[in-house]
Amino acid sequence: MKGSDCRMEKELVKVGIFICNRYHTCAGGKCLRALRNREGAFSIYEGKDVELVGYTTCDGCPGGNIEYAPAEMKKNGAAVIHLATGMIVGYPPCPRIDFFRRFIRENFDLPVVVGTHPIPEKYYRIHTALGTWNSPLWQELIAPTLATPEIRLAYN
Repeated sequence: MKGSDCRMEKELVKVGIFICNRYHTCAGGKCLRALRNREGAFSIYEGKDVELVGYTTCDGCPGGNIEYAPAEMKKNGAAVIHLATGMIVGYPPCPRIDFFRRFIRENFDLPVVVGTHPIPEKYYRIHTALGTWNSPLWQELIAPTLATPEIRLAYN
């Protein structure tokens, strides 16, 4: 058997990302870096190939694009939707993020991960001081993007 015949192909996961419209000019550098390095919420794809098939904003409050854009991402093969870390670290964090997560799962039958890149340390410090994420729901929402202090500093 030739060597190439023995290689196992990695699983390919296609993802779509929604960012907060507040950051509509964001070039996506931290999200793409985390995707490439499998850090933050993208750590769940360790050992897998990932293809980004959609990147858009929520369209601003109250999130009109959440109603339509997941369908396009799904047509492009998205198997999972990520709600960007900016939605949880903004001042204030997105008040509709849990609704978006539930709506996309129910309406488009797509799993939703809250977060992309690790929470930068500067945001972690201020939200901790403010008590922003003290509730059980917020603890669940930020869990995929928590990282070591060293990694959080690298994303400042």
